[in-house]
Amino acid sequence: MKTDIEISRETQLEPIQAIASKLNIDSSSVIPYGFYTAKIPYTTIDDSCVQKHKLILVTSMTPTKAGIGKTTVSIGLALGMQKIGKNAVLALREPSLGPCFGMKGGAAGGGYAQVLPMEEINLHFTGDFHAITSAHNMISALVDNYVFRNRNTPQGLKKVIWKRVLDVNDRALRSIITGLGDGNGIPAESGFDITAASEIMAILCLASDLNDLRRRINKIIVGYRMDDTPFTVKDLGVGGAITVLLKDALNPNLVQTTEHTPAFVHGGPFANIAHGCNSVVATKTALTYGDYVITEAGFGADLGAEKFLNIKCRKADLTPALTVLVITTRGLKLHGGVPEKDAADPNTEALMRGLSNMEKHRDNLQQFGQTVLVVLNRHTDDKDEEVEMLRTYCNDRAIPFAVDTAFAEGGAGAADFARTAVHLIESKPSKPLVYTYQDTDDIKTKIKKICTQVYGAADVNYHTDAEKMLSRIKTWGIDTYPICIAKTQYSFSDDPKKLGVPEQFSMTVREIIVNNGAEMIVAVMGDMMRMPGLPKEPRALQIDLVNGYIDGLA
Repeated sequence: MKTDIEISRETQLEPIQAIASKLNIDSSSVIPYGFYTAKIPYTTIDDSCVQKHKLILVTSMTPTKAGIGKTTVSIGLALGMQKIGKNAVLALREPSLGPCFGMKGGAAGGGYAQVLPMEEINLHFTGDFHAITSAHNMISALVDNYVFRNRNTPQGLKKVIWKRVLDVNDRALRSIITGLGDGNGIPAESGFDITAASEIMAILCLASDLNDLRRRINKIIVGYRMDDTPFTVKDLGVGGAITVLLKDALNPNLVQTTEHTPAFVHGGPFANIAHGCNSVVATKTALTYGDYVITEAGFGADLGAEKFLNIKCRKADLTPALTVLVITTRGLKLHGGVPEKDAADPNTEALMRGLSNMEKHRDNLQQFGQTVLVVLNRHTDDKDEEVEMLRTYCNDRAIPFAVDTAFAEGGAGAADFARTAVHLIESKPSKPLVYTYQDTDDIKTKIKKICTQVYGAADVNYHTDAEKMLSRIKTWGIDTYPICIAKTQYSFSDDPKKLGVPEQFSMTVREIIVNNGAEMIVAVMGDMMRMPGLPKEPRALQIDLVNGYIDGLA
């Protein structure tokens, strides 16, 4: 089969104005970024359409290091919907340069189920990530300048907690000292997170409009005064300047799939260290123009879907009509006890054992009130016997099941999948969401409910620093914020080696971070890092420019 980039190059793209015209978007609302990409102003959102049209969430079982293929399945479902005559639109996250040049190599789908132009989407795209990085680091520079100018005065700060960010995996920058050298500021401990973990990223993805964006930016806590009270961007007096850097980035990006299905690709927080969902404005813009909108949330359902439902849906008044739970034979075998290097080999016993992981995720999603469709992202070398075993297993338990082969076959390989999804949506009206916790629960209660009810943990422990921050938060009156847990994506627990469905395990909160602008509390579990490192052989070794063409991005 051809590589992703070969398929991408051979696809004859339609001008972006033609894609917008399919959605009846007025030409005056199309802001072109080249021939095949445009920004659509968020002001085109129609709330009556948002509530009327159907939202489909795509999530997955606990992933392998190679992933499970949620983005490919999401795109495949949109292609399948189009194939059966439905008006479907995608709402996806933007890829980060960190994973693209680190472990993944690309994050725009795969095979014949891609969003295009793939090279641009995977690289600098419309500059949203750079705007977020610049806005975040502008705050850092302005805070450092404030500290320098107000040293030895009552207006000085006791502590700065605002780090810097970079859209590159760079472990050497996790912990640094700034201000070294004569005249270069005041030496202080600091560090870098990856841009996807920036609070500015979360704010952009949760903001409802430009005024809300500015309101949230002003609320960002950058440090503490001498009396331990929070010092914010509003106190710094630069909320307007930071909003200026982000005003264009707030508008969602319109692109197309390999079969010219419209797709909004906007925002890119990771789900293991952030809330893992594309922007609210992109989702609502897609719901304005599409009868069916397919979106995905990062990593397994314990991370992405939990945050999508408990944070994004709660705050944006969204309710999915259906949740798709993606599985693969390789993923099931891995969680059934097979080493990753052997997961492609036939092993029906391990396959069946691994279904407990899928069942746990499905049970969790049903606790939210969701109708769940289990979908096998079929690899070309998957054995028919194993596929039929999965079909029989699900049929015997009345679990809705479908097979997606869009990677190899495009929309034709997802048509039956799409019919099943439409049937479930039409035959089972969506129920009100049942959240894991209530806004009125205190922070520890919220964390415990997620850990015990979603992950299956027996108890939760706290490091001293986390306890101190919780005590400080109690005086700020922000206990109503939702919780965003940062933990490994490879296990329900905070230990990546505990595969399948671990039992009787404890979880440890190492750090509590207040994202006051994003209006959520981040609880960092175990050894989770908010700045990833590079693997032994990063994908950058395979990416090159050959005869004027980019190679190695997939």
